[in-house]
Amino acid sequence: MNDEYKCPKCSSENTYQDGNLWVCPDCSHEWDPADSENGAEDVAESNVVLDSNNNLLSDGDSVTVIKDLKVKGSISGIKAGTKVKGIRLIESNDGHNISCKIDGIGAMYLKSEFVKKL
Repeated sequence: MNDEYKCPKCSSENTYQDGNLWVCPDCSHEWDPADSENGAEDVAESNVVLDSNNNLLSDGDSVTVIKDLKVKGSISGIKAGTKVKGIRLIESNDGHNISCKIDGIGAMYLKSEFVKKL
């Protein structure tokens, strides 16, 4: 298969054409192979992490958890309103794109959709 039809985000060859766009069912990415700036745009998109209110997050930000979250191995979990300081953004395939330490629980990975920026 030609490299221009591989997914530029996850490099999967499992892609199909939908009109003018190509679609990757593995990572849900859509792209136009005729778009020459697409590669640079994808790199910039992959580094962008937004909170639940679509605010841009960056390393060192403080956030608040917006929903009670269950934690494996813990009885109490994380309560809504818990403040988390000094987050670190990571790349992950399972959606957990924030690495942090929470008082009383320890090191955790969180999904950005369950936090809001302070």
